[in-house]
This record gives sequence, C-alpha cells and structure tokens, in this order.
Amino acid sequence: MQADFWHEKWASNQIGFHQAEANPYLQRYWPALSVAPSARVLVPLCGKSLDLLWLAGQGHSVVGVELSEKAIEDFFSEHQIEPQISEEGAFKVYRSDAIELWCGDFFALTAADIAGCTAWYDRAALIALPAPLRERYAAHLQLLLAQGMKGLLITLDYDQAQIPGPPFAVGDDEVQRLLGSGWQVQQVEARDVLAESPKFSQAGVKGLVERVYRISSR
Repeated sequence: MQADFWHEKWASNQIGFHQAEANPYLQRYWPALSVAPSARVLVPLCGKSLDLLWLAGQGHSVVGVELSEKAIEDFFSEHQIEPQISEEGAFKVYRSDAIELWCGDFFALTAADIAGCTAWYDRAALIALPAPLRERYAAHLQLLLAQGMKGLLITLDYDQAQIPGPPFAVGDDEVQRLLGSGWQVQQVEARDVLAESPKFSQAGVKGLVERVYRISSR
C-alpha cells in the first residue's frame, strides 16, 4: 500500500472510514482496561478521528500518528484548535494541550518519540494495511511500546476474495499470530455488522464481523 494511495484518498475526500462520532466500542471497553488517566495513548494511523478527542476527554495525553498532513490540518481546523507546530526528526508534529499528532511514516517512529506511552488504541490501522505490512506493523508496535502496556484493537473479518481492501479482512487467527506471541490477546466482542455496511452487502459479501480485542503485556 503506497503512501500516494492514502494521500489521494484524503485529497479527494474519499474517507468513508472516518466516523462522525467516537467509536462505541472504544466508549464501551476502554474504561474496563483501567488505563491511568495520566497515561499517554498511542493511536496509529489516526486520521482526523473523533476518538482522539474522546481519549483526551478521559484525561489521557494522546499521541496520534498519521501520514496525511491534510487529515491532521482538518482535525485541528474542524475543532477550531490552533496547534503549535515543530519539526522532530522525520516528523512534523502538531501539538495542542493533551493532543499531539505526528505527521509522517508510522514505521519511522521510535520508542524515544513516544516515550511514556503505556496504552494503545487501533480502530483503523491494522485493517488499513495489506498482509505484508500487517506483519511489519505488529512487529514495530511491540518494539515501540513499553512493558505494562494496555490496548484496544478493533478489526473487520470477512471473505477477502469477495471484495478487495482496504479495509482488509483480519481474522482472529491472524490477530493471535501477529500479537499473541508477545502480548496477551483477549477477544471481548464479535458482531456481524453486514446490515450496517452497504458497501459490503452490495458487493455480495455474506458476512462482516467486527471483532474487539483487549491487549496487554504478559
């Protein structure tokens, strides 16, 4: 998946993945993780998600990473926030109060860049990546995040042969293989959402399951 693909999606406003409210799974399951209010939370491939504001509203410092500068600029302008902007290594960083958004390649991120992050939230990163990059993403996450990490992961699972991604199908077996060797992975919900997803039903997909995982260090 080339960077130009995502830049074009944002430039043409083809952002069907963007949700108009904070994710309900986040609101339902995040409190049960018992993440300290003072914790820094990493949100890879964050777009302009309202989940960033929801997490900040829980008292967290939020570190979003996003390739598209347009997405980041839209986030701040749509919420009438004036960020401070700095250059830090390979990234252009936008900061305001509890939210900092790092514009650049997630794979260029270092543990020093996100020092103090003890929590992680992924609604749209793993499923945005084709299989080879999912392998690389999972390995990089485990290098970045400290012991004692807690996180929430949301995936989509369907017959990939019926429709191309993204979002890509990521089954339970793959989640367990990618993350289960280093972390504890517990599936807390699985729900068929095909009736709410016309793009998939019109393409002939027979089942579309959203899965929610609680992740923690061993």
